Amino acid sequence: MTTRKRVEPDAARLDRVVAEARRARDERERGYRAQALKLYPWICGRCAREFDHANVRELTVHHRDHNHDNNPPDGSNWELLCLYCHDNEHQRQLDPGVPVDGGESSGGATHSPFADLAALLKRRD
Repeated sequence: MTTRKRVEPDAARLDRVVAEARRARDERERGYRAQALKLYPWICGRCAREFDHANVRELTVHHRDHNHDNNPPDGSNWELLCLYCHDNEHQRQLDPGVPVDGGESSGGATHSPFADLAALLKRRD
């Protein structure tokens, strides 16, 4: 039986790699966001809310295939969504049982963590 020597990670190198990855992500996002805002009208693709220069920061670029590296120049993988609709879209990805546009849930969690909250609070008194 041989023992392996444990090698400590180089913290400074890891910090540099993470910082570079974040810079690359930020640069990539600025690029496709600017392109999408030029290509498409400033309207949420789900709720049809309209945006102008005062509130365009609330309009986000959603990648239809959820791959942020797939940024074709024609914008075919993008749609503009308001913050709320974009959050809803990603929540549906994480939990397919989340209702869409106020519709019925198709399953998902049935546990309600706050179901007995009133009883628990009364017990504390």
